[in-house]
Amino acid sequence: MIRIQRAGERYPGGDPAAGIETRHALSFGPHYDPDNLRFGALLAVNEERLAPGAGFDEHPHSHTEIVTWVVEGELTHRDTAGHETVVRPGDLQRLSSAGGVRHVERNDADVPLVFVQMWLAPLTPGGDPAYEVVRGIADPVPYDLPAADARLHVRRLGPGARAAVPDADFVYVHVARGTVRLDGEELGPGDAARLTDAGAAELRATGAAEVLMWEMRDWRRALD
Repeated sequence: MIRIQRAGERYPGGDPAAGIETRHALSFGPHYDPDNLRFGALLAVNEERLAPGAGFDEHPHSHTEIVTWVVEGELTHRDTAGHETVVRPGDLQRLSSAGGVRHVERNDADVPLVFVQMWLAPLTPGGDPAYEVVRGIADPVPYDLPAADARLHVRRLGPGARAAVPDADFVYVHVARGTVRLDGEELGPGDAARLTDAGAAELRATGAAEVLMWEMRDWRRALD
């Protein structure tokens, strides 16, 4: 089964007056939808747009794997575990909040910042926070996230290029930039597809594109 979610169908959030615009793919905050609480290990897929100087003040997280992908601009990250990093396009940031950590996320540059932040449920809660940044993540080498039994594929495709969609219990496809065709559907920036036991599928870029694909097992079987 394939479910398409258009960019305009996301739940609006953030604080536009403070230069923060958010679009939530899954049930989040005041946008409670009992039929859209999670997909596979994914608890949130948020598109964030921060104006220069805007940001999220220090706030807590716990029992969540947080993966961030910068599309445009530079993201400044600081946390209570002592990490301070600038994350740029092509870099992947992971924060395992574990038993609890607080962090700040800001756009300290003079250009707009666009990033996608994805929250995943760990197989085992608790533990100590962990942090890493992978600079210039390679295509097609996937990024493994064993804590959530998930794998992220980052595909950068030229016009007409094709890429296989992983055959897994759950696959989440997010178009970060450009346009692709999946199962006869044209997907543009911010559009997403959720595949459940879909078998073999293929993406074809109809323009230069950057696509994020999460490959996930059914978490109920992963806990067996």
